[in-house]
Amino acid sequence: MKQTAIPYVFMRGGTSRGPYFRRRDLPGDLDVLSDVLIAVVGSGHVHNIDGIGGGTAVTTKVAMLSPPEDDWADIDYFFAQVSVEDRRVDYRPTCGNILSGVGPAAIEMGLIEPAGDETDIRIRAVNTGARIVARVRTPGRQLDYDGDTEIAGVPGAAAPVQLTFTGVVGSSTGAFLPTGHLRDTIDGIEVTCMDVAMPMVIARASDFGLTGHETVAELDADRPFFQRMEAIRIAAGEHMGLGDVSKSVTPKFGLLAPAAAGGTIAARYFMPWKTHPTLAVTGSQCLASCALTPGSVADGMLDRPTASPARIVLEHAAGTVEVLVEFSDDDGFSLTAAGLVRTARKLADGHVYVPHTVWPGPVASS
Repeated sequence: MKQTAIPYVFMRGGTSRGPYFRRRDLPGDLDVLSDVLIAVVGSGHVHNIDGIGGGTAVTTKVAMLSPPEDDWADIDYFFAQVSVEDRRVDYRPTCGNILSGVGPAAIEMGLIEPAGDETDIRIRAVNTGARIVARVRTPGRQLDYDGDTEIAGVPGAAAPVQLTFTGVVGSSTGAFLPTGHLRDTIDGIEVTCMDVAMPMVIARASDFGLTGHETVAELDADRPFFQRMEAIRIAAGEHMGLGDVSKSVTPKFGLLAPAAAGGTIAARYFMPWKTHPTLAVTGSQCLASCALTPGSVADGMLDRPTASPARIVLEHAAGTVEVLVEFSDDDGFSLTAAGLVRTARKLADGHVYVPHTVWPGPVASS
């Protein structure tokens, strides 16, 4: 079988991992690109046995990097969520965990030159238009993955990657509250539909007969809950102006409950057809914003901070994640910026191969 070699860097970004490519090394046509990414990951098999995916939604993600198309950014980041089993690619969302690896990957690829002991990299999320500044450790202008920063869901410690997000309100729908309401009732369940970094449908765990402190395995085994949640998510997607979302991973779904381990509030996050093992970076910002917003479904679950920036500690199935939210409540709640600290590590590099019949490779210029 003749094959096409595609250069890549394989990275863990936050609590996700996947291949990072130069956009120029992949087909421009999105239909062909989807076929290539499906082959790269091995979508269509529960174990992704014929590709480099890991058989879960957090290990079938792809980042594609390119020179920026606007004057603000240093790098453009185009994200693809490849399904594990059913050979689909979704370009609607972005991913904040994979984003954690964009700065280091851009340096590894020679797209960014380190600027000093720390390098600030301005990233434009192509899928949503969000702007993010990633601060990467580069002592002596050399990329360094060693450090003592730990994040829940990843063993060991590594160098911190500090992320500051702006321009994330209404990034997918154009509105902080896409339905125009702080609360909507769908199928008898009150939800807050919110778009901050990731469009989400957020509900109280107790309204589903849950505590909000269940393990991932317990939630994944609760198929009646997933069936009801999915029906609400699909209906909410229509109300949010996203159309038919039955085959899209957005909007995501989240549950909130009072904190039980010293955090601000407890959360469970869905991808959406399985429970996330921790929390998505994008979803964390939306959940933190919901927690801070008076009148949302979070009312009564926390003592809301009144001063900006607010430190919101979200308890999830594997630990906690801290979100620092800058906001104004002069004319209703409005988010200015949100910051998180993640880690990333290079796992491998070289070439990944797809069958020549899927894509014969770029046409050489004359």
